[in-house]
Amino acid sequence: MKLLILTQKVDKEDPILGFFHNWILELSKIFETVSVICLEKGRYDLPQNVKIYSLGKESSDSKVKYVKNFFNLILSLHKDYNVVFVHMNQEYVLLGGFIWKILRKKVYFWRNHVHGNLLTRIAVGLSNKVFCTSRQSFTAQFKKTILMPVGIDTNLFEVDSSQQLISRKRKILFLGRMSPIKKPVLLIESLSILKDKKVDFNCDFYGDPLPGGEDYYSSLKTKAREFNLADKINFYKGVPNYETPKIYREHDIFVNLTPEGSFDKTILEAAACGCLLVVTNQSLGGEIDEKIIVKKETPTDIAERINFWLKTDREEKNRASEKLQKYVLEKHSLNALIEKFFKEIKA
Repeated sequence: MKLLILTQKVDKEDPILGFFHNWILELSKIFETVSVICLEKGRYDLPQNVKIYSLGKESSDSKVKYVKNFFNLILSLHKDYNVVFVHMNQEYVLLGGFIWKILRKKVYFWRNHVHGNLLTRIAVGLSNKVFCTSRQSFTAQFKKTILMPVGIDTNLFEVDSSQQLISRKRKILFLGRMSPIKKPVLLIESLSILKDKKVDFNCDFYGDPLPGGEDYYSSLKTKAREFNLADKINFYKGVPNYETPKIYREHDIFVNLTPEGSFDKTILEAAACGCLLVVTNQSLGGEIDEKIIVKKETPTDIAERINFWLKTDREEKNRASEKLQKYVLEKHSLNALIEKFFKEIKA
């Protein structure tokens, strides 16, 4: 079987999308050839049976050029693939769907977002099957949709047994895009409450703002100073996905305030590396320990849940952490994802 992948970016150094590099690597082990069309390419290290083709964003901002390159590539490569896997971007399905039907190519569409529209429905209609990880995803409502593992590389994201537990004691982590949807301001407000209660902690924020979001990022630092948290909070730039395991392992608690509708992979990456979790995503109910999920999205409730883990003795923390690690390994590993993906396209 020969696979064509369409995705936004192939760059192992990208802090947000770098994880997809390993997905391509694992898929290359079960397909004869893998052709990848991306909007933009950066650094990659992939086997010889993988070919990367860019639509040209790294050298041009012309959307007309992107579309022209897209049609040229899917047509010129048509003998090099019989299965199409579109990752996240419905535009690829909308542009190529009818052509792939004429060429009798099977199309599998991965989309995991709470919001959708008429164009999303059309993209679903043009796909043979749709994949998502969250029951609250817009695409979860369709009969052709398959719930999938998140796809955590548990060979990379794992506990380092040689690491001293004391090195991450009372350290809190927030890692991801510094954008309003991730709600870092809410965590800063929660940490202010903990400081007022004389709770001992340190918190590291890792991540970059979205393009054009530099003012928002600056406002976070201003907010931290206004709450007199300069000695409690550190801000760091985003790092490549393959460097994040070390960061997770240096922290005791990982906080993720992304709303329901998506299953943020950083939650499971952190858990696989031994972090305890504080999340507000209610869609995770029934999936992970209820002590992890904050029922009310308020600074007070988030602060209380963080303090709960800070006060918990090490033995109970270890039990909770081991349970989370087992959950990720059994339900959401990259191996489980690849196995299920291959099973679904052969069905």
